[in-house]
Amino acid sequence: MEFSFGASASKIIHSTGFSELAGGDLIMIGVGCTLIYLAIRKKFEPLLLLPMGFGCLLANLPLSMMKATDSGGLLNFFYQGVQHEILPPIIFMGVGALTDFGPLLANPTTLLLGAAAQIGVYTTLIGAVYLGFNMQEAAAIGIIGGADGPTSIFIASKLAPHLLAPIAVAAYSYMSLVPLIQPPIMKLLTTEEERKIKMAQLKQISQTVKILFPIVVTFVCCLLLPGVTPLLGMFMLGNLFRESGVTQRLHETTETHLINIMTIMLALSVGSSMTADSFLRLETIKIIVLGLLAFGFATAGGLLFGKIMCKATGGKVNPLIGSAGVSAVPMAARVSQKVGADADSSNFLLMHAMGPNVAGVIGSAVAAGIFVSLFGDMTGVDTHAALAPVIGNPEPGIQAIATVVDAIKQ
Repeated sequence: MEFSFGASASKIIHSTGFSELAGGDLIMIGVGCTLIYLAIRKKFEPLLLLPMGFGCLLANLPLSMMKATDSGGLLNFFYQGVQHEILPPIIFMGVGALTDFGPLLANPTTLLLGAAAQIGVYTTLIGAVYLGFNMQEAAAIGIIGGADGPTSIFIASKLAPHLLAPIAVAAYSYMSLVPLIQPPIMKLLTTEEERKIKMAQLKQISQTVKILFPIVVTFVCCLLLPGVTPLLGMFMLGNLFRESGVTQRLHETTETHLINIMTIMLALSVGSSMTADSFLRLETIKIIVLGLLAFGFATAGGLLFGKIMCKATGGKVNPLIGSAGVSAVPMAARVSQKVGADADSSNFLLMHAMGPNVAGVIGSAVAAGIFVSLFGDMTGVDTHAALAPVIGNPEPGIQAIATVVDAIKQ
């Protein structure tokens, strides 16, 4: 057989990934490296952004067969855990094992602060619709305002899987930026005197109450909103492992090794979906902007309701704990503590802020259940066209709402 050095060299070159490297691939490799940099250098959610960034790097290396859509590949196998609603609920179980509901049970009114912070979810949904997203996409984007990464991924995989990558990146990026995003809003919406308010020490909660709470919440919420069962049910199971006192091995495994393994798999699989064709679009910029607005509105909603509670209780509630109503546990509670301590170094708000903080986890899960129930099956319904007349012309708007409601019922 005649040997041709030139032909052999050309064949070798064309068999490498360098021959297939395109501009979009290079940009996404840069995005992946940026996430790795933020995780290592800036310490922004390193447990998530580092594997997510590396997954993005792997997925955009040509001919690597490491994309989430490459059948039979390792990351495709991990991605099945997202598509089939496995990884986010298991991570929620780990979060439940790490969560202490004591502060919430000691002051149940803080549940209202967690609910008030969900305004960021619903206002963002409305904004997304008017930016051109359909109702399912808007619902998936709106959940970013809940400051809950697993919930955002869970809803995106159910309602808008084609937007999973930008939604996940926005959710986790803004979660890591909570210490930067929240303090300016907190100082803008509260006075110096309000920030100095000291709250009374929380009462002790019995173990019986702590055991009954996850059981009762699961029973009530999952019957009202069946769509929330995978998230809330696993969250409460993890908490029951913690509080029952008879499953120490399960508790320790769930809050350490299991959640760590699932986090690696989830972050890698989401990163592997960050390809040029799914990420380098105008929709990504819109999602990033809407995500920032969602966090801002959620923080403001909690703070404003905190001010209402402050007035209603005669100054016994520090409004700063309302900002912890977003479910970035425990980071948002720590921010409330820091801003309060800046106003008065002897002020200790951390445990008080943990009440609305864990309430925010429940609130975001409930919002997810509502969205799944309403928008989980709306194939063929042009919700944007139906809702567009609502602003500026009331009569067509009323008819539009009726159209959408009828579509949902069908």
